[in-house]
Amino acid sequence: MSFIYHTKLISNTRKTLLGVFLVLLFVACGSDDKSEKIPAIVDRTKIAKLKATDITTLISDSGITRYRISTPSWNIYDQTSKPYWEFPKGIHLERFDQTLKVDANIQSKYAKFHQNEKIWELRGNVKVTNLNGERFETEQLFWNQQTQKFYTDSLTKITQASKILTVIGFVSDQTMSKYSYKNLQGIIQVKEEK
Repeated sequence: MSFIYHTKLISNTRKTLLGVFLVLLFVACGSDDKSEKIPAIVDRTKIAKLKATDITTLISDSGITRYRISTPSWNIYDQTSKPYWEFPKGIHLERFDQTLKVDANIQSKYAKFHQNEKIWELRGNVKVTNLNGERFETEQLFWNQQTQKFYTDSLTKITQASKILTVIGFVSDQTMSKYSYKNLQGIIQVKEEK
């Protein structure tokens, strides 16, 4: 009789412990107001479809390398109402002549390409050297691919062989060799050294 009683006691103890364990488990797994909820991503317009780093690409025309574009960072935002490419750490473009010598270049600390409008926006220490060796320095410059024009309303320093012009705003063809400026601020003559 003591054996049966002892077996029932062990069985009842196991059931009690199992019951206590299940109650604790349900209480521990119950709703907790302190739990952190991670919201779902709903605004896809703020997420880049593509993020790339340390990009260098060559563009050729009729089998001849014509351009080299390099950038530390390139992001493509395709889900916005106005899709764009962003180069938050700047961009550098070099144009090559027939002998692969750099004959023109453009660089800036920030760039953005508006896909629908086909307009490039360059900002921050924008420097352009054209085929004639003239240098343009400004804080903001636009290039409209459809009209094939460069333009700005910003203060611009144009360094030519014999003088330096300070202008506010200019419009140019896409080679930056035929341009007109809006508001001449000053001319500094440059003396050639022998």
